[in-house]
Amino acid sequence: MSTLVMKFGGSAVGTVSALTQVLSIVLHEHKHWQNLVLVASALDGVTDMLLEAAHLAQAANQRGYRRIAANLRTRHLALAENLPLGTQERNALNAAIENLLFEMLDECQNIANKPSDGLSPEVSDRIIGVGERLSARVIAALLRNNDLRGVAIDGTDVILTNDVHGNATPYFDKTRERVQQHLVPMLERQIVPVVTGFIGATLAGKPTTMGRGGSDYTASVLAACINADEVWVWSDVDGMMSADPREVADAVIIEEMSYNEVAELAYFGARILHARMVQPLQERRIPLHVKNVYKPQMPGTLIRQSSPKYEDRVIAVATISGISLTAQRSGSLVQITQIIDNTLLETTGNETDILITSQSAMQSFLCFIVPTHAGGYEIVNTILNKLRENITNSSEATHWQVEQVTLVSAIGESLSQHHRLEASILEQLGTVRVHGYTRGSATCSLSVIVPPEDAMIALQRIHDLTLSAK
Repeated sequence: MSTLVMKFGGSAVGTVSALTQVLSIVLHEHKHWQNLVLVASALDGVTDMLLEAAHLAQAANQRGYRRIAANLRTRHLALAENLPLGTQERNALNAAIENLLFEMLDECQNIANKPSDGLSPEVSDRIIGVGERLSARVIAALLRNNDLRGVAIDGTDVILTNDVHGNATPYFDKTRERVQQHLVPMLERQIVPVVTGFIGATLAGKPTTMGRGGSDYTASVLAACINADEVWVWSDVDGMMSADPREVADAVIIEEMSYNEVAELAYFGARILHARMVQPLQERRIPLHVKNVYKPQMPGTLIRQSSPKYEDRVIAVATISGISLTAQRSGSLVQITQIIDNTLLETTGNETDILITSQSAMQSFLCFIVPTHAGGYEIVNTILNKLRENITNSSEATHWQVEQVTLVSAIGESLSQHHRLEASILEQLGTVRVHGYTRGSATCSLSVIVPPEDAMIALQRIHDLTLSAK
């Protein structure tokens, strides 16, 4: 049986016009596929509002988190009011919205009753998944009102994860069992499940989240568990691009990419896709399409095992924030890496990705990225300040200089085969100061570490080597 998994991003579900497009797409694809599974993100900005509410609850600021709940209630009820729904369906949706926000307020009150110095990922995970639960119910109601049997399914019922709150990893075997129990019987009865993205649950039933952009990951996990034929990710862009168009005016759409290329691009800063979503699809060779919900007739970007379309060139460039540490000394790095690990766990709940370590007789250098799922640019200063504080409180205080840096990464399968491309990238940078550079483990990326003030110059210069220059 042919099965399509479609994930709809926050920009694709946040307005009446966007949801009208979603409905049109689902109705059209329902005629061409035997099974459809939908994955829903929260409305744009809702996850950030919920995270703010969790912080306010941690500070026992009842007025603050109640204000956020009231704003969320107004926004979702207004959306429901303006959708083409029958009276009975609208009343049921309104009741579901009210109930979910009452649950959120109860969680906030429980947190406020036990104030602490910091908000742990385990605590915030109990609140920030409400956005996906709300949007899934909106979409399911819209489907039912148009003669499709849409049912909202919470990810906590089907996605079982480890207990790394804020960046959880699914247990595939156990998740597959849940999928077979809950989703497959629905598909056999011609029901269209609308699954909440981003959220799962531990084996003990505690809510978890899978990092920013985790709805993509949900879609790929479900696709792998039901042996889907394809996955389509819908957003408000025409596909994967050679650079962020907000940073590079002449960025272009990439028609085809390999799994390795898109995984590296996501890892090094492109925010369209979750970096970890690629592996489940790659292992089963499930094609992935990135498409624009407002232009469904456009082909978007096709991602598959290999893409010979763009041989012998760099196809994309991305930037991501990082932090470097330099010391005028050599020797063991065990103590400083432990301080880094502890700082990252303390500030983000995530383990460290140390990208580069290098030493000479007189100097040591380390660099790690600040992953987008940890909060990206917003959390860099927090990590910097805490890392400096932790170093000062240790015997390493006199050795290490801590700075913010930017990694500018060139992406392309050809980098593993044509070493002249690496030389061209470094030559293209000209006088831009480079702290260091490294190849990605997938051998289809080359990252240079530069001062933040030089990042846009480096980005544009490397981008001149990409598709737009051909």
